[in-house]
Amino acid sequence: MPFSASIDQYFHQRFSGRRFIYSESGREAIHLALAALGLGRQDVVTILTTTGNFYISGCVTREIEKFCRWSREVEPHTKALLVNHEFGFAYEELRALRRFNVPIIEDAAHAFASNNREQSAGQIGDFVVYSFPKFFPIQTGGLLAFNEHYSIDEPLAPSAKHYIQKVLSADIDNLANTAKVRRENYHALTTRFQQLGCTARFQSSENSVPGVFMFRTPAGIDLPALKTFAQDHGIESSVFYGEQAFFVPVHERLSPADLDYFCQVVSSFLTDAK
Repeated sequence: MPFSASIDQYFHQRFSGRRFIYSESGREAIHLALAALGLGRQDVVTILTTTGNFYISGCVTREIEKFCRWSREVEPHTKALLVNHEFGFAYEELRALRRFNVPIIEDAAHAFASNNREQSAGQIGDFVVYSFPKFFPIQTGGLLAFNEHYSIDEPLAPSAKHYIQKVLSADIDNLANTAKVRRENYHALTTRFQQLGCTARFQSSENSVPGVFMFRTPAGIDLPALKTFAQDHGIESSVFYGEQAFFVPVHERLSPADLDYFCQVVSSFLTDAK
């Protein structure tokens, strides 16, 4: 089977009864979803997240601001909900959001293989957004799945689309193993960081495939300084702003030595901070 037919068959089965198109990125997929809604400048997109923390990526808010306003609360002018499945941990009770009777965009950028307890992640949204670099060994590409009554043209040039299809076709059969290794790395980092007095921010479950390992640090730790220190030591990491929490990679290509290194770098910073 040609590679394009192989990966497209996977998506046709996964999104049965819906359409899907490829995009350059998850951000472009969000843009396409928002454009399809015909929002006015005084309309509001309400952003909901797994944690309820105020932090939300500027990549999301900047796209919304091109069309209308955004809020973290449901308001009289709310015309759509954008639900962020944060860091691979899916928003619970998605079905209950239908009571607001407005379109739902699921931002599943980190949650390609994740679900929630009610097994509804990726099923409730009128639009579902994915970002391939957050789950596959590829530097570009996103996907927008959407209800068939919306009319959205695919933005990618054929050459870019074929490249994405080729990489995903070669890796899609590894999906179960990728999920397994990410969960194993998450549990391993949970154990290692507990020894430093740091606790996992999210409770792992059989439904979740983590996009990062996020941990709470002891009170008083300068998290922006930790970010600089970790990145200076080659660890792509960041602060979960609004909480005393920080995150490091957890992806399936990490070795046990990599996990040990993360722990050693953070341990060194915490020791010096005392």
